[in-house]
Amino acid sequence: MIAETVCSAVSAAGLGIAAVTAYRRRFLAAARIAAYSLVPVGLVMTGVVGWLADTAFSPTAWAGFVVLGAAWLLFAGTRAVERRRGGSGSGRKAAKGAGREAVAPGASAPTLGQGSPPAARPSAAPRSSGQADDFSDIEAILKKHGI
Repeated sequence: MIAETVCSAVSAAGLGIAAVTAYRRRFLAAARIAAYSLVPVGLVMTGVVGWLADTAFSPTAWAGFVVLGAAWLLFAGTRAVERRRGGSGSGRKAAKGAGREAVAPGASAPTLGQGSPPAARPSAAPRSSGQADDFSDIEAILKKHGI
């Protein structure tokens, strides 16, 4: 009973503020304030406030909220552990197996046949002996690493 009275008073005060705002020729803001101030009366008229009051004082409802919280904590905890491990073990095995089966079983590996040699780029200027030494050093490093 008191919740309905408080909601009605809040709505009346909000509509008064909306009227003052409209008097100052700020109609958009006044309409917005009026919309917000009508929400509490609408909640009372639909019975939501009564339902919330009954729920707030019900031990069974609070026990239900505790159970929902425990379920959420379990879900979040298992997701965190799964992300830390990098996914579930069976999921990783299935993904590896699916990767192998993506190609037809009788298909062979693609061969890299002899294609046409790449077109030679014309050089703008002849190389000096200093650049040739630099490139020979780079070639030696690349050959050392098998590239």
